[in-house]
Amino acid sequence: MDEYLLPVATTAEERDRAATVAVLPVGSFEQHGAFLPLITDTVVAVTVAKAVAAAHTLLLLPPVTISCSHEHADWAGTVSISAATLYAVVNDIADSLRAKGIDRLVVINGHGGNYVLGNVVQESRGTMALFPSEVDWARARRAAGMETPVDSDMHAGELETSILLHAHPALVKQDYAQHDQVNDSREHMLTRSLSAYTESGVVGRPSRASAEKGRLVLANLAESFGGVLDALSR
Repeated sequence: MDEYLLPVATTAEERDRAATVAVLPVGSFEQHGAFLPLITDTVVAVTVAKAVAAAHTLLLLPPVTISCSHEHADWAGTVSISAATLYAVVNDIADSLRAKGIDRLVVINGHGGNYVLGNVVQESRGTMALFPSEVDWARARRAAGMETPVDSDMHAGELETSILLHAHPALVKQDYAQHDQVNDSREHMLTRSLSAYTESGVVGRPSRASAEKGRLVLANLAESFGGVLDALSR
């Protein structure tokens, strides 16, 4: 699993790179139906982070692998930390970076339930950014020709499955196309949890996923990332 998660640069290589912006992938450890691994969101966050780091001079950090997955608690294997803990961890990492002269941090969020990350970035007063935004994801979805509307593609659907089919196909069970389940009416999900709306844990159409769509999504996100660096430089 190391190749999915860990940067491999040495301290000498980072010294020579002299990056002034760090990238922190934040994923989760939660159910993704019967065909994607519990660590899917972390793999997605790291894959996006590696894609943007390949195009820019960045310090690529190892991921935060457990986050706020409380809405998935009814499924085996899901583990969470509190929003307060995640808030503190990201701020502590930012403080450590600043002590090394790296005063800008981009948080690559792979899990939609990490709402607190928006507050962390908001309070940073221009020294942090959150990526991809909803706008970034929407642009990437259009570029890739995603067929499932975003409201229907909430979890373990076309988008996530496509990214893994492209970047890490060995992590996707071969029967992924047999697990479509859509429920757009999730009005009280945070109160009742996701299990009130899906028995399998899936909300989406993985049957429409493809490796090519995953490739196009990542290429578009890498292109969009330049705007994040522009915003941080101002």
